[in-house]
Amino acid sequence: MNKAQRMATETSGTKQRMSLKQAIKAAGAHAQAGRLVQAEGILRQILQQRPNDAEALHQLAIIAYQSGKMPFAVQLIERALTVAPDVHLYQANIAEMYRRIGQPQKAIEHGRKAIGLKPDGADAHNNLGIAYFDIGDYESALTCYDNAIAARTRFAEAISNRGNALRHLRRFDEAEAEYRRALTINPTYAEAFNNLGSVLRDLERPAEAEQAYKRALTAKPHYLEAANNLILALKDLERYDEALAAAQAALKLHPQNADAFAYMGAVYVDQKKIEPAFEALKKSLAIAPNKAETVNMLGRAFFEAGLPAKAIEAYRRAIALKPDFADPYNNMGNALKEMGKFDEALMAFETCLAINPDLVGAYVNLCDTKKFRSRDDKHLSVIEATLAKPLSDERRMQLSFAAGKAFDDLKLYDLGFPHLITGNALKRKTIAYDEAAVLGYFERIRNCVTEDVIRARSGGGFASAKPIFVLGMPRSGTTLVEQILASHSGVAGGGELKDLNDTVNSVHSRDGTSAPHPEFISVLSPDELAKIGAAYVNKLARHAPAAARLTDKMPSNFYFLGLIHLALPGAKIIHTMRNPVDTCVSCFSKLFAGEQSQTYDLGELGRYYRAYHDLMAHWRAVLPAGAFLDVQYEDVVADTEGQARRLLDFCDLGWEPGVLDFHRTERPVRTASSSQVRKPIYNSSVERWRHYEKFLGPLLTELGPLAK
Repeated sequence: MNKAQRMATETSGTKQRMSLKQAIKAAGAHAQAGRLVQAEGILRQILQQRPNDAEALHQLAIIAYQSGKMPFAVQLIERALTVAPDVHLYQANIAEMYRRIGQPQKAIEHGRKAIGLKPDGADAHNNLGIAYFDIGDYESALTCYDNAIAARTRFAEAISNRGNALRHLRRFDEAEAEYRRALTINPTYAEAFNNLGSVLRDLERPAEAEQAYKRALTAKPHYLEAANNLILALKDLERYDEALAAAQAALKLHPQNADAFAYMGAVYVDQKKIEPAFEALKKSLAIAPNKAETVNMLGRAFFEAGLPAKAIEAYRRAIALKPDFADPYNNMGNALKEMGKFDEALMAFETCLAINPDLVGAYVNLCDTKKFRSRDDKHLSVIEATLAKPLSDERRMQLSFAAGKAFDDLKLYDLGFPHLITGNALKRKTIAYDEAAVLGYFERIRNCVTEDVIRARSGGGFASAKPIFVLGMPRSGTTLVEQILASHSGVAGGGELKDLNDTVNSVHSRDGTSAPHPEFISVLSPDELAKIGAAYVNKLARHAPAAARLTDKMPSNFYFLGLIHLALPGAKIIHTMRNPVDTCVSCFSKLFAGEQSQTYDLGELGRYYRAYHDLMAHWRAVLPAGAFLDVQYEDVVADTEGQARRLLDFCDLGWEPGVLDFHRTERPVRTASSSQVRKPIYNSSVERWRHYEKFLGPLLTELGPLAK
């Protein structure tokens, strides 16, 4: 044996001579035991004497790989392959290394060579499948995983990976089955539990997804991806406090966890807590500035903040980062629609659906944006074909509202309304609507805010003429009236503001406990009423600081009409009315963006309308004459100029002919009527309910004499 074939090493302080084979074996034993420094020392001794020893190069590459020195590891195996190109293990390992450094085509090239050298190499087939997955070739990935499983039938990793490919092909049921198959083989396989949770979210089964993520974390307590995904499952379940707590737990695992900050921001957006949403999203983007999903969520935060132009900028950036990302196109369509750019909005919705036809919420948005003119419309055909298939309740609900709108456009009323009945019934199942409590609230208001209370508490408040309240039932003409007013040079349109509701909820009794409305009204002093009014007006300043007058078009502010009169005696109050049945049918035809829990059952809707009608009669009886102005929608349609003059006179505003061109006024409009107010007055909504009369039995019964 020559000098090159003998190696020197140290064991327990004693120099020993060993063969090349023994040295390679010793290096391998050190590496397997985690003693990488000792293993590397032996291998470098070998390479000093035999620079082209393929196995030493290969083992040193594995150590470099384990130490995170990926490019160096690739260089070493490339050198080994120049010496021994036909070793299956070298080709298989370099394929995986190329995949890890983001060169999937090189990974595929070497993976194929590895399989050519050893066709039954299960790991090589699996790794080649992962490389195909990385380039989005999911069918080729499936073939590789099938080959891996054929070579090793209980190959749990390949089975789970097969589920990943199926999930990306949107074959969700098959993917679920594969993850569960992997878990029967390895019941503590954390990654398979995590993957199962994600496909269960795709299948709109968030409660099961939550349990899968928790099982993943039980098996692997520091599993960051599962910890992050748990936030999303809890968000889906609208258990927002738990979702935020899960985000904090994920951040403890890794303080620079961009996804946890992003998901926390998404929870805050759902809660309409915009300032903390911006804070969380900015932290996420500081860590990962080019994450398209986070930029898209930032757009949603801007949209909820009433800044649609900034939202569109964010959506465009998200699309630039990830052109095949459907969601920002849908979100951008909503922002464009709010700004009255309907052609652009329609293009955005169509692009969204071209990328992802399964994003059914985009069909609802698209149908609200366009006017259907043909029974053969391509979008209606897709909606009908999809409704004919098995669907989750959520998807069927959304598509049913879309179909109802399309058939209404086509005047195919008998085809459309059954879809609305289905959509409303499915939506109602998801809502915890306590009708007794709601109707009881109306009664409490009438009992607490009496004429005597109004008389005793009047004369104080905060004297501001800035607010113009436009209130009434949803779909009663509030948006139309606000748009007319906002077309005046002296008025800014605020839209549906939550400021009054937030102010009411902030009222506390003298002992510091929350004081409920309406009971607190009868015990408030003039100073306290003035403070409530001032707090509300201060909130208004955020929306249009320079505006002398600002509309607040929150329909449900009719609950607070007595409080408005007492706390804001200088405010103007306009109450819009419309035919009761038309109002209710219009509500029933809409899938509201915010909760209108009373609108998804015809009987409940009729009882709510009757309670609202009785409350407005109460306000007319207990408030001074002229405290608010009743405006009938049908009168505005019949005599727009006359009613516009009446509105401006009531608000102490001079006449401006431009208010008659309200449909040309450029301002964001965020309501279910955003498209209608961009058009001149039309009368097709008057007596609309007659088309559906045969379906309206429960509503007409509850409305009683109001049904006319």
